[in-house]
Amino acid sequence: MTPQAPMKSGFGAATTAADVIKGRDLSGRVAIVTGGYAGIGLETSRALATAGAAVIVPARDMDRAKQALEHIPNARPASLDLMDPTSIDAFANHFLASGQALHILVNNAGIMANPLTRDCRGYESQFSTNHLGHFQLTVRLWPALRQARGARVVTVSSRGHCIAGVNFEDPNFDRRAYDPWIAYGQSKSANVLFALNLDTLAQADGVRAFSLHPGGILTNLSKHMTREEIRAQGAIDENDRPIIDPARGIKSVEQGAATSVWCATSPQLEGMGGVYCEDCDIAVVVSDDHQEPRGVHPWAINRDLADRLWSLSERLTGVRLTE
Repeated sequence: MTPQAPMKSGFGAATTAADVIKGRDLSGRVAIVTGGYAGIGLETSRALATAGAAVIVPARDMDRAKQALEHIPNARPASLDLMDPTSIDAFANHFLASGQALHILVNNAGIMANPLTRDCRGYESQFSTNHLGHFQLTVRLWPALRQARGARVVTVSSRGHCIAGVNFEDPNFDRRAYDPWIAYGQSKSANVLFALNLDTLAQADGVRAFSLHPGGILTNLSKHMTREEIRAQGAIDENDRPIIDPARGIKSVEQGAATSVWCATSPQLEGMGGVYCEDCDIAVVVSDDHQEPRGVHPWAINRDLADRLWSLSERLTGVRLTE
């Protein structure tokens, strides 16, 4: 079991994806980056492709994805809607039919604090997109991950996990009042718990899993926030210009993608897994009432809760890890 404690990696909050990938040769490796055509996902795709990996970018908006990726030679889009289980299965079946091993899976796509929306099964959209969709995708791609004999699964969580843990009695807000930020926090806690349990189940087959906080980055993810809310978080100045201050966790897109790329490729993490990372290092554990915006809260790295979430996810999606 990898300790949830910093390793003093030598990187930090201002590190960029290019810094992390420098000198790495990923030729012959295949990577999938969900949402890898915008924001930190695009920068993650660019870094992996620049290092030689063949990058597949699942996208709901194919036209937008094609345009974003046209100048990245090793990256190509493929159709996928994380809120549609049929779409997830179709994408996974197409990839598995190619016979390729999957060396890197970055579960990057996400939505944040949107009005109440439900998928075709009636599941709340943030839990469906941010967690259940990625759970189903990862499990369906399991044969290709195992075939790689050393794959990594990287799930982009957030410090937003500190807002709320997973409500196992009513994860889809069927009986409780919907709060967009509670729903977001729940989905981000689910990301951390998912990585923890996946690593436990998969490491015997050479698959290691990580979750992370990328930093506060002003992207389209914040489209449901008002300018006043964004300004209150210190992300823009009085003239609505982006503020970049890595020391406070407010980063550029290049800095925001760094921890994803570090988790996906760094030799420093060889033989490790199941940990929550930030600023290109393993994060510290903080107390439940901790107010400083750093670290991981205990409920997100609780192995019993991780196992419970896994069972819930299997029941809600109807998919399970198989030999």
